[in-house]
Amino acid sequence: MKKVDYIIVGSGLAGILFCEVLRQHDKSFVVFDNESQHSSTVAGGMYNPVILKRFTPVWKAKEQLDLALPMYHALERSLNTKLDYKIPVYRLFASVEEQNNWFEACDKPKLSQFLSTKIIQNSNRTINANHGFGKVLQTGRIDTTSLIEKYRDDLRTKGQFIKETFVYGNLISNPTHVIYNNHEAKHIVFAEGFGLTKNPFFYHLPLKPAKGELLTIYSPELKIDFILKSGGFIMPLAKDLYIVGATYNWEDTTHNITAKAKEELLRKLEKFMLCDYKVVDQIAGIRPTVKDRRPLVGQHHQHKNMFVLNGLGTRGVLIAPYVAKQLFSFIEKGKLLEKEIDISRFS
Repeated sequence: MKKVDYIIVGSGLAGILFCEVLRQHDKSFVVFDNESQHSSTVAGGMYNPVILKRFTPVWKAKEQLDLALPMYHALERSLNTKLDYKIPVYRLFASVEEQNNWFEACDKPKLSQFLSTKIIQNSNRTINANHGFGKVLQTGRIDTTSLIEKYRDDLRTKGQFIKETFVYGNLISNPTHVIYNNHEAKHIVFAEGFGLTKNPFFYHLPLKPAKGELLTIYSPELKIDFILKSGGFIMPLAKDLYIVGATYNWEDTTHNITAKAKEELLRKLEKFMLCDYKVVDQIAGIRPTVKDRRPLVGQHHQHKNMFVLNGLGTRGVLIAPYVAKQLFSFIEKGKLLEKEIDISRFS
């Protein structure tokens, strides 16, 4: 029997960031994952502290940024790979009214540090933006694909990763520990994303799967060095490649790409893009969202050594480090979870 402090189920953003907090505090753990979930790639890895549809701040934006960026920089060093790409977000204005709403938002205390008060005039002939752009500050992109691949490889090297489907019926819960196959742990944390809907211990939680699809396009003429937000978004990569996203579908819970999503994304793109391009890839994933747009973090009402870390939604890059730290402090230090994220709000 192998004894560890924690068993983690899932190695998406939630699972990885919780593992990283465990490492910081010298806790032993093992991760189980069948690598079937792809939600961490669907948002493109963007971090942005502002909801640009309504010009409102993301929940706990400053606190999340202050915690997340140092953690990603530490991961860059430990994994010896580039993860954080600093890149501004430009919000395309469709009207003078939108410009005025932007300036009003700039004066709000929780937004002033994230919004530039200068309207950027469009000088790119391949973009239709007669009213210019508003620039969001403290934004960027985390290469989530590299992060997940490199972190899983690192776990394998250390003997901490087991690639298999977790069988809930094999889990034995005791007052002081849990046993799963040949592992004994003080605690178990379920961070399996959309897979939570099949978890008999937490299936009652209102996790709402939202399928999202992204395109990758090739466009040598476009030449933008910022993330452009207008309905959807277009994000530069390298070698004239761009990510275009993203769709939302609450009915289809497969990982299959669809012609309907592709058509929707291309319609959004062609509203402002005036140059040629070629679609070179399309991917799909299922986001774990919650009706009140807050994560699902907390302890099982009966099995006190079972915990959940899920429901990161569309802003997982930003919120994952924050909620991972919250859960660790709750388990190890007895610090109460914030009411907005505690699953007891659904009890």
